[in-house]
Amino acid sequence: MTIDIAFIFEALKEISKVLPLTLFMAVTPVLLGTLIGIIIAFIRIQQTKFLAPLLNFYVSFFRGTPIIMHIMLVYFGIPIVVDVFAKALKIEIQSSSIPILFFVIFALTLSAGAYASEIIRSGILSVPKGQLEAAYAVGLTFSQAMRRFILPQAFSKSIPNFTNVFIGFLHATSLAFFLSVKELTGVANIVASINLKFLEAFIAVGLVYWGVSVIVEWFAHRIERRVTAYSKGGI
Repeated sequence: MTIDIAFIFEALKEISKVLPLTLFMAVTPVLLGTLIGIIIAFIRIQQTKFLAPLLNFYVSFFRGTPIIMHIMLVYFGIPIVVDVFAKALKIEIQSSSIPILFFVIFALTLSAGAYASEIIRSGILSVPKGQLEAAYAVGLTFSQAMRRFILPQAFSKSIPNFTNVFIGFLHATSLAFFLSVKELTGVANIVASINLKFLEAFIAVGLVYWGVSVIVEWFAHRIERRVTAYSKGGI
């Protein structure tokens, strides 16, 4: 058995066509999940009555179960909810008209929110409490202190963790192929099946994933260096 090097480059061309879609499927849930994570982290840190226990369950459930299960629960569960509400409210909406991509991004966003909340919470708790007390001393509210002082420091300390989360969700987009979404791995499967060259196709898609991961890691490292230099007074 020999490896067809030329076919690897051919597969790369076909697979790279869906790279924008795959990046969209990875970036969108992480960004939305970060916003969700900030809200959840605040509520859990302040131990808000009733809400904190529910959010503790949410974080525990989504961090303790596989993402493929989240995608399937959303894909099969949301249509039922939509149809029930549409019938009850007499709204002409059919769950079958909802794009499959919506289900994938929604499920990934819920998962990302759970992971992001823990990253942000640990980042906030790593900031010395004296800084929050100093903010109160100059008349700032809790939200103002968080926005101006605590969160920027928490995010700067969490850059490596967020990098790992993004790369993890970049890889998790491959699960969308179970719902017939043609992302990187899906196209690699199709190309491999048509040409019966599975090794070459998966080498190609592996190179794409690896290349994107290297770029993300390089970019995150640059940001981390600048943030660290700024915090030390180097900029």
